[in-house]
Amino acid sequence: MTKELYDIGEAPPVGEVPSKMHAWLIREERFGEPMESFQQEVVDVPEIGDDEALVYVMAAGVNYNNVWAALGIPVNVIKARNKQGEPEDFHIGGSDASGIVYKVGKDVTNIKVGDEVVTHCGTWNRNCEWVKAGNDPMYSPTFRIWGYETNYGSFAQFTKVQAHQCMPKPKHMNWEAAAAYVLVGATAYRMLHGWKEHAVTKGDVALIWGGAGGLGSMAIQICKAAGATSVAVVSNDDKTDYCKSLGAKGCINRRDFDHWGMLPHWKDNVGYGNWLKGVRGFGKALWDVLGEKRSPRIVFEHPGESTIPTSIFVCDTGGMVVICAGTTGYNATVDLRYLWMRQKRLQGSHFANDEQSYAMNNLALEGHLDPCLSRAFTYSELPDAHQLMYENNHPHGNMSVLIGAQEFGLGASVEAPVPSPAISLPKKDLHISPHPYPSSIPLPGIAPEPTDSMEPVITDDGTKVKDLMFFGLVVCKPDDDMETVARVMIGNNVHAVVVQEADEAIGVVSQTDLVLARQGKTDDDMHEVTARSIMSEGCATCDKETSLADAVTAMTRMGIHRLVVTEQQEDRNIPVGVISMTDVVRKLIVG
Repeated sequence: MTKELYDIGEAPPVGEVPSKMHAWLIREERFGEPMESFQQEVVDVPEIGDDEALVYVMAAGVNYNNVWAALGIPVNVIKARNKQGEPEDFHIGGSDASGIVYKVGKDVTNIKVGDEVVTHCGTWNRNCEWVKAGNDPMYSPTFRIWGYETNYGSFAQFTKVQAHQCMPKPKHMNWEAAAAYVLVGATAYRMLHGWKEHAVTKGDVALIWGGAGGLGSMAIQICKAAGATSVAVVSNDDKTDYCKSLGAKGCINRRDFDHWGMLPHWKDNVGYGNWLKGVRGFGKALWDVLGEKRSPRIVFEHPGESTIPTSIFVCDTGGMVVICAGTTGYNATVDLRYLWMRQKRLQGSHFANDEQSYAMNNLALEGHLDPCLSRAFTYSELPDAHQLMYENNHPHGNMSVLIGAQEFGLGASVEAPVPSPAISLPKKDLHISPHPYPSSIPLPGIAPEPTDSMEPVITDDGTKVKDLMFFGLVVCKPDDDMETVARVMIGNNVHAVVVQEADEAIGVVSQTDLVLARQGKTDDDMHEVTARSIMSEGCATCDKETSLADAVTAMTRMGIHRLVVTEQQEDRNIPVGVISMTDVVRKLIVG
């Protein structure tokens, strides 16, 4: 007779499914740090659909996405599913798993009860018209990340998956190792092989950011299997041997450079010059590792905001920068001259489809992909593993947690097909990378947000442009030199002047324009600089009744520092003053 509930580590007979299971649950009322948010509970074993399978979980991988699920930010994953009609008021996370198939739906043909499997985390509705037409399901509006955007992930005795997610478990790996590599491995594989024209091939040079991390360690090995030469970027020289053991030619220590961050404006002669010096030094370091002057045909990106300018610059003519995350931020800047003149490609990437996941897993089955498991935890330590991630104190590489496996080291039944050296990171290595952002965040769409949206909305405090603007227009002539323009500003206590030619306003010069123009020039040089040569051409305007928040957004979007303010008089908009970013800053400081 089937028991209603089995203890952790007490496996039911294969194919026997109890009605209840142990699981680590997140509930809305305890959103917060992982140690508090994750709690052990007993819940019903989920029912499966015709194209689904029920897997008894032996071990589960640990990824950042369920740190964010625990915090409840930036997305409340429970409410997000409730909006879609799913009833559960809890979340069972986990987007990596190794285990044994215990039940399959009537339409399932690729697996059977008793199979040992690993699972990838890509799910989609098989009835989606896009999918049925044979298109890449990664672009389907139904695509979801299992165990983050879907419920019943791997942090439970049983997990519910779509059958196509299940792939053969490498027999030479134990359960905890097999649970650690699929999410990062498949993500890296799509990045490197997902775009035919730029798929990594024999003889290519690849630059791998974060070579000692979960993604980077997979990328190095995938490049090696393709016959490519990879150069890894690391945060400490003591990671060099580790990356080399995975197959990297060598490493660049990013701490040897200080030009990181968003690209200085091209009008900022000194700032851009300093950045150019730094990025050229980085390029030389890459050549020194290679022993020849070759640029990478593919750059494997995920830091984002701080590194994209460098990646675009050092990428070879006709090459590709491919990015799957933005751990340092989303607002990346690009010198478009290098992008179009040298015909480089900037490609976004998100997880992988079945074909790519299976191809990656074949590398693991053949022994070409080490899971790079840095630490495994017991079932009771699952919150601890996520807390370490939250505090950024987790080791590099990949982590996993035992679920059904009784102890570490079980599950391997054959020797590794390809002998490989022992791969280990330096002991007590400090993890200094910033917290990554969630792997999947709902992005703003075309349709307006519903008024009852669960997500916070940005509002302004009611301040209007007329409340802060400088009334009246102060003007200068196009051929006035910088000293004249500066004296006009100082004498009138304004931050910007309108450049007027005849009776027409043709542009605006701000204090910021003066500062940027002065950078890197001598006093004699400055006598040759005129208002016309540094002004922002045209006069972007706003009505004095415009909200200050909207005016700031407009200035930011256009990359300017001030707007000419107009007032409706009869049938015309008459210029009446100027609003500048400095006015906004004063409001922030003074209140």
